[in-house]
Amino acid sequence: MNTFWFDAASHKAAALQQKKENQKLVLQLKKMPPGKLDQLIHGLHEEAFSEIDCLTCANCCRTLGPRITDRDIQQLAKFTGIKASRFIDMYLRIDEDMDYVFKTMPCPFLQNDNYCSVYEARPKACREYPHTDRVKFHQLLNLSLKNAETCPAVLSIFEKARDPKKSK
Repeated sequence: MNTFWFDAASHKAAALQQKKENQKLVLQLKKMPPGKLDQLIHGLHEEAFSEIDCLTCANCCRTLGPRITDRDIQQLAKFTGIKASRFIDMYLRIDEDMDYVFKTMPCPFLQNDNYCSVYEARPKACREYPHTDRVKFHQLLNLSLKNAETCPAVLSIFEKARDPKKSK
């Protein structure tokens, strides 16, 4: 039975408290052969997500503005039944990197029960978050260090990578 409960303020405090340890861990992990790193992190990813239900958290949907690609716009527009140009006008803005992102956070498609109203057509960045199951994970170590401040699964992965005794 899943007993995970999420509190954003407590999570952020824990992530910040562990930040220096996680920075040291990232330096160690960068020295690992990429395939071995993938194997380690992917196993810890499976373990973390067997313990953590994203629907009890949704912190990423509340706080992170994913990059929305042209393909995402087409899929979301089709799913919502509106023209792409109208979808852009209603929901998107261009950020400092010249990427489309949602105008507002939390995500406009996040419902009160933490479900996503466009889940089947959600943006690629949302489908892949927090990226801890991605091949060539060594390319994402710095991003994951930042994601640990948002995602309890990433923080758990780092904790267990630092101390394997915490792993199942």
